[in-house]
Amino acid sequence: MTDQNSSDEDPRESDRTASGDSDDLPSVDAEAEADDTAHRAFWADEIADRIEARDPTDPIVIKGGVSPSGVPHLGHFNEIMRGYFVAESLRERGHEVRQVFTSDDKDALRKLPRKLADDEWNIVGLGDVNAGALGENLGKPYTDIPDPFGEADSYGAHFTNLLEESADLIGVPIEMVSNTELYAEGAFDSVVRHVLEHADEARAVLGEYQDTVDEDYVPFMAQCEECGMLTQTITDVDLDAETVEYVCEGIDAGGRHIEGCGHEGTATFREGKLPWRFEWPGQWQVLGVDFEPFGKDHAEGSWPSGDDVARNVLGIEPPVPMVYEWFTLNGDPLSSSEGNIVTVDEILELLEPEVLRYFFVRNPKKAKDFDISRLDQLVDEFDRFERLYFGEETDENLDDLADRAYPFVVDEVRKERVRLPYTFAAVLGMTDDRDLRIRMATNEGYFDDDTPEWAIEEALGRVERAHAWATRLDNQYNYRLQAEMPDVAFDADVEAALDDLAAFVEDGHDGEEIQGEIYEAAKRHDVDVGEFFEAGYLLFFDQPQGPRLGEFLGELDRDLVVTRLRREA
Repeated sequence: MTDQNSSDEDPRESDRTASGDSDDLPSVDAEAEADDTAHRAFWADEIADRIEARDPTDPIVIKGGVSPSGVPHLGHFNEIMRGYFVAESLRERGHEVRQVFTSDDKDALRKLPRKLADDEWNIVGLGDVNAGALGENLGKPYTDIPDPFGEADSYGAHFTNLLEESADLIGVPIEMVSNTELYAEGAFDSVVRHVLEHADEARAVLGEYQDTVDEDYVPFMAQCEECGMLTQTITDVDLDAETVEYVCEGIDAGGRHIEGCGHEGTATFREGKLPWRFEWPGQWQVLGVDFEPFGKDHAEGSWPSGDDVARNVLGIEPPVPMVYEWFTLNGDPLSSSEGNIVTVDEILELLEPEVLRYFFVRNPKKAKDFDISRLDQLVDEFDRFERLYFGEETDENLDDLADRAYPFVVDEVRKERVRLPYTFAAVLGMTDDRDLRIRMATNEGYFDDDTPEWAIEEALGRVERAHAWATRLDNQYNYRLQAEMPDVAFDADVEAALDDLAAFVEDGHDGEEIQGEIYEAAKRHDVDVGEFFEAGYLLFFDQPQGPRLGEFLGELDRDLVVTRLRREA
């Protein structure tokens, strides 16, 4: 997939706007700024208003797109989720909506990604596949490159399938469309013909954005019939026959030139492709696109030229645009090619789908970091968002957003749901004993006799995810509570201090108070504090260290804690 911060520009092009000359570009949000629509609590409703203001015909088409260059990761869901929320807003208003996602799979493979994924989402490095075979296919369309795992018809199909599967996992229905198939079936024929017929206008428009456009520039790339590479050297165009003559001199990609085989031949309009700057607006025309969200990289580069091409070359109105900010992963940019990725499959082992959907509800123009080490904070945010919706808390800054957007986040609105705090769920994950988990949650007031069985099961599902999080990070919750009391022995003064602590816990004190009593009990019996903590850890974990002991004991089942501190079976 094209990285969320990669514009996937035509390899021939030199983008002036990307080098800082963007001050003179028209604002992508100019249309929104000129719109008199009242402010909405949820940004998706404002976009839906702008779409409806154009009086579109159903089905309304919402589009996104990626180039299937590698593992589909969370960054790609910026585009999918922005489109999804707008689609749901429009559907709620009675519109028929298609959420289309183009796989720009006729693009050329330009460099080898550091990581790949098989169809079971196992992430592997290039050394685990035939990297040499992939390297021999640089410059060829993704759909003409064999799948390195032998699981799909092509490299492009493999990673497109994974993207579609990711969307299914999060409950977002997208309609995948292959660019290769669109060209093959002739959907682009009229667009290609029009662009080549008006090549002078195309050159004039593109020349405003690209330094390399000269009088010899032809806005088309042919696929060599000999070696299969895309080539940008077009020597003649026959509009009547709908063919081009080419020389396979290769393409510029990844900061270097990929050399062609030198073959001279003829290709039809279906045996090549438009450069990205023309293909993107061409997709708008072919698919009848009404709205497309995109990252700020396109806002600063591809969108201004796409808007210009649409209006002044193709003679169509571009779709309603929306720019979203990228987010980072653990503080660094997401990148398939660099290997800094996290997949939806991985995330759903740690979070419920509704929490991940909530992540995208928030302001799309604000940069955010998806920090796996702080997933507990994201879950806490979501839980509070849910409580705001049900009126269990109030926040004048978020109440309206929660009231409007929460129903789009969950599969079904059910007030009886129980949300265990994520870190408490991680504590419960220290034991596999389901009954003990329920007893501990009941003791903390999360379950009672009226809690529906389905709500208990859903709540316990978070325990498995929180445990997976603790295991992945090997953090302070990655310990296993021993089902049976370990075979340990202590000095008499340590045993006396443990008995004091057991009596204190039995009296009903909370975790912070228990933490303080650990120090006091050790002091009263002249026991080294470190030795006393170690005794507690041995009793519960059969190892000399563990989480913050007092808080942990405060969250455990009280009878279990008292029995274990008294060294009773």
